[in-house]
Amino acid sequence: MMKRLLGGPGTISGFLLRFGQCAFGAASIAIMVTSFGFSSYTAFCYLIASMGLQVLWSFGLACLDIYALRRKRDLQNPILVSLFVVGDWVTATLSLAAACSSAGIVVLYARDLTVCATSKRLTCNRYQVSVAMAFLTWVLTAMSSHVMFWILASV
Repeated sequence: MMKRLLGGPGTISGFLLRFGQCAFGAASIAIMVTSFGFSSYTAFCYLIASMGLQVLWSFGLACLDIYALRRKRDLQNPILVSLFVVGDWVTATLSLAAACSSAGIVVLYARDLTVCATSKRLTCNRYQVSVAMAFLTWVLTAMSSHVMFWILASV
């Protein structure tokens, strides 16, 4: 018998985790895409690709949570939870890598090259907010991954 944990699949807390991942990921993409010159930096393009994958994964699992809640289905079987664990680990790793590489570019520009002190201040602020949203997405994904791992381990 699998343990019921806060944030598990098919629960309201699990849905809220997935919704948060989806919302912060989409916000990160939207802010970055509306920033001037983001496409000149590979790290920012990688951030958009990674957050896009995260949004798709989280949205799909949020829909699955809604289905399970409405139909009162139990999603906590070993095969499904194994799939959730692997998917969360992959998306969490990609999200962290993208957020860190983008943060490195932002720090380089804001602190080391002082490019942000000039006329590009608004653009730099948008980059920073987008990266912050990516880190929040990763935190929620890491939480979800941790919960899924413990559910799987309780089999």
